[in-house]
Amino acid sequence: MKKILKITAFAASCVLIFGLLAVLSINGIVLYSGGKYICTPEQAQALEDVDCILVLGCGVLPDGRPSAMLRDRLQRSVELYDAGVSGKLLMSGDHGAAYYDEVNTMKNFATEQGVPSGDVFMDHAGFSTYESMFRARDVFCAKKVVIVTQKYHLYRAIYVARALGLEAYGVAAAGDAYGGQLFRDIREVLARNKDFFTSIFQPKPTYTGAAVPVWGNGDITNDK
Repeated sequence: MKKILKITAFAASCVLIFGLLAVLSINGIVLYSGGKYICTPEQAQALEDVDCILVLGCGVLPDGRPSAMLRDRLQRSVELYDAGVSGKLLMSGDHGAAYYDEVNTMKNFATEQGVPSGDVFMDHAGFSTYESMFRARDVFCAKKVVIVTQKYHLYRAIYVARALGLEAYGVAAAGDAYGGQLFRDIREVLARNKDFFTSIFQPKPTYTGAAVPVWGNGDITNDK
């Protein structure tokens, strides 16, 4: 009986070690592959024919204001727009319920900063990083994008975008003093592993819909 228990414990330890190594290896692949295309704002200005600046949504406060993380993403995207990186902004976030709306908050921020409404598209069904990239390609017909999010998230976003065939680059939002970052960093390791496989199998997103080319008028995506 003791021998059986020892063998079982050894086998379980081997599986655990192998699983941990696999998780860390995939995490490393995503970090390396995505990290090659992270740019400074100045480097992004040298890119040509960028279809849109793709801004990934995150938390909105109960009063409708963007959270600190989202505000930093939006501010960076407006700076890139003003610098001529692209003439279009694509705000991709969660608007799956009437009471929670990331994308209108995002568009309002940009227009309040002087960006013309017609230059701002909203993806109301960007429920995940993967879905945002899939829909940027298939719904908004983008081919070359500059993604804006926090740096820890940018590696995965770029990796997924390129796995889907987008010519994707990324610029990190300024600011990094956010509460709970250790938890986000740990969760991101698992998310990188999940999206590594999602990018291989490429399931359809929650919603697809008719094409809305990002080179048109962004007001076509308005719902208010």
